[in-house]
Amino acid sequence: MANNKSAKKRIGINKRNRLKNRYYKSSVRTLIKIFFQDLETYKTSQNPEEKEKIKKTLSSIYSLIDKGTKKNIFHKNAAARKKSKLAAYLKTT
Repeated sequence: MANNKSAKKRIGINKRNRLKNRYYKSSVRTLIKIFFQDLETYKTSQNPEEKEKIKKTLSSIYSLIDKGTKKNIFHKNAAARKKSKLAAYLKTT
């Protein structure tokens, strides 16, 4: 347990940062799952509306990853790797 004021403050700051990091990381994971579900439905239907839905989801994933990178939640190379893998999956369909 913290014994001085600065240690107590650091505990609060760490908790705040952990929640912020968890929000970004879980949101990105959830959107990626939605992206892959949409990708599977597009593979079976080849519907242009589905393609637009996929692109919109991919755009929101990119936005969230970029915001997380700007706030030092994701490393820049890890963010680039995630984005390029998603783009590659879209390109193969």
